[in-house]
Amino acid sequence: MTKPGAQTWDEVYACHFEVDVEGWRISICNDCDELDYCEQAVSPDGQKWDFDPGTRTDPIALLSTWEHQSLERMLKAL
Repeated sequence: MTKPGAQTWDEVYACHFEVDVEGWRISICNDCDELDYCEQAVSPDGQKWDFDPGTRTDPIALLSTWEHQSLERMLKAL
């Protein structure tokens, strides 16, 4: 997992934070320094998925508590 932008998780604080995971560009919402939801994912071949928290199951919501905390720690370490 890498971040294409220059800002860190702490600098974004309450906005979308983009990461690259094996060619997938994933936009994750940082809500006041807490991992909230996945906004969008774009595959390496350009297919795009938008996740509206009210209409689709967000992949972040499917994580266990341990997975959620682990991902949050990884994002803060980038």
